[in-house]
Amino acid sequence: MAAEAPEQAPPADGIQSLSISEPPPSSSSNPTIQRSLEEKYQMVRSVAEECIQDDELWNLLANKPEPICYDGFEPSGRMHIAQGVMKTINVNKMTSAGCRVKIWIADWFAQLNNKMGGDLKKIETVGRYMIEIWKAAGMNLDNGKVEFVWSSKEINARSHEYWPRVLDIARTYSVKRMTRCCQIMGRNELGDIKAAQILYPCMQCADIFFLQADICQMGMDQRKVNVLAREYCDDIKKKNKPIILSHHMLPGLKQGQEKMSKSDVSSSIFMEDEEAEVNLKIKKAYCPPNVVEGNPCMEYVKYLILPWFNEFIVERSEKNGGNKTFKSFEELAADYESGELHPTDLKSALSKALNKILEPVRTHFKNDKTAKKLLQSVKNYRVTR
Repeated sequence: MAAEAPEQAPPADGIQSLSISEPPPSSSSNPTIQRSLEEKYQMVRSVAEECIQDDELWNLLANKPEPICYDGFEPSGRMHIAQGVMKTINVNKMTSAGCRVKIWIADWFAQLNNKMGGDLKKIETVGRYMIEIWKAAGMNLDNGKVEFVWSSKEINARSHEYWPRVLDIARTYSVKRMTRCCQIMGRNELGDIKAAQILYPCMQCADIFFLQADICQMGMDQRKVNVLAREYCDDIKKKNKPIILSHHMLPGLKQGQEKMSKSDVSSSIFMEDEEAEVNLKIKKAYCPPNVVEGNPCMEYVKYLILPWFNEFIVERSEKNGGNKTFKSFEELAADYESGELHPTDLKSALSKALNKILEPVRTHFKNDKTAKKLLQSVKNYRVTR
């Protein structure tokens, strides 16, 4: 029996993109899709659990052909599916709606946060590994609308623009106001934080203006500093505030884990995990029968599988109800709550779908010498907090 071909992330219009071993389509065979304002708005809005503000987003899309969307990440170790799959889905939606996405590789920020022991060379290696992940996963990088920007290089090149903004933000707000943003670094008590962690939100707020971002598209955990940027606009009398699109935080596999953490390898699925590892982790995952709320397996289907494939296929014997294809989360939730869908069948289908998504990534890191070397280096690094 022939093995199934690995599947790539579909663009937001539902057309399957090519696998990484195939040549990219020519511009003549893949014309830009013209979308209505309503279609663009719905596509962009769909990436976020919360939008500040919806009317501003509509006006932006109506008046600016290519809004700049800012996303960012700290290179801090192996990449889990919350960062790898969800970011691929969201970036593809944003670019399909006409946005230009600037992905801020926050290497200096990782150093401030003591990631990789503060070793900038190791941090750079992790950043390059993460870019390889998104390439292999199917992030659409061929349309020229995605730009990876290294914070250290860009800030050094335009320091005369960057540091005056950081200083102005620092002198505008109190230490107490800054510590309200420190939760993004996992700190809550003033006595526990380093001086670098007061500087961190000042810099992150400055990033938004430095990159001329119209939209901040990040997780709910970074909402506070994005709100600070909107407050700063009021202080400097800037009319057009950055719009905040905060996406859902994917939970860990264990009960009560609100956010997937790479420091707990047993409760996180990593982008290059082998098929057997994925199967075992999902098998052990918290998945109470008839319960949708707080069920990580149900959340993975809702936020990863359905947006990726536009369907969720459950294969089971005729005795257990036969095969069924779910086209919406509401339909899935109803079957699960009623007991029509058993946790074992849910987990089996989830494992299969996740492995289809991850297979091109595994293949890339096995066959590409550069990617393979990067992964080995990252696996050897000790993750520091």
